[in-house]
Amino acid sequence: MSIALHTQAPNFQAQSTQGEEPFDLYKQAQGEAVILYFYPKDFTPVCTLEVCEFRDTFEFFKKLNIRVLGISKDDIETHRKFKEAHQLPFELLADPDGEVARLYDAYMPEIKFTKRVTYLLDTNHRIVHISNNIFENQEGILAMVKELQEKATVL
Repeated sequence: MSIALHTQAPNFQAQSTQGEEPFDLYKQAQGEAVILYFYPKDFTPVCTLEVCEFRDTFEFFKKLNIRVLGISKDDIETHRKFKEAHQLPFELLADPDGEVARLYDAYMPEIKFTKRVTYLLDTNHRIVHISNNIFENQEGILAMVKELQEKATVL
C-alpha cells in the first residue's frame, strides 16, 4: 500500500499505553486531527530526543485538539516504562509485528525495522502532511498546522 498526501489514512488497531482495549484510529480518534509518528525503538538516543520534542510541544497541539500518537515495534510494557521515564502526556502504541507500520509505508522488511516518519491527519483522517526528517518533524508539523489554520482548513 502506498501512502500519499490527501489520501485517507488507513484504520488500524494497536495496544495502547492508555488502556486495556486496543486503540482503534477511526473509533477512538473520530473527528480528531492526529499526529501519528513512527519511530524505531524506545530508549535509544535519537528516538528519546524525538519523543521529548513531541512532549515539549504537546501543549501547542493539545490547544488545537490534535491528538499525538507515537508508534514503534516495542511491546506495551516497554512503552509504559518509556512513557513514565520521560513523562509523556500522549499515548504510545505497540506494533510488535510491524503491521501498522506496513500500512503506513513505515516498515523496512529486509531489516525488520520501523522507519522514522510522521503523518499529520485532519479531522477526517486524510493525510495533510508527511515528514521523513527527524529534524523537520516538530518545526514542519508546527508550520503546517499554522498554515492550515490560516487557510481555515479543518484540522
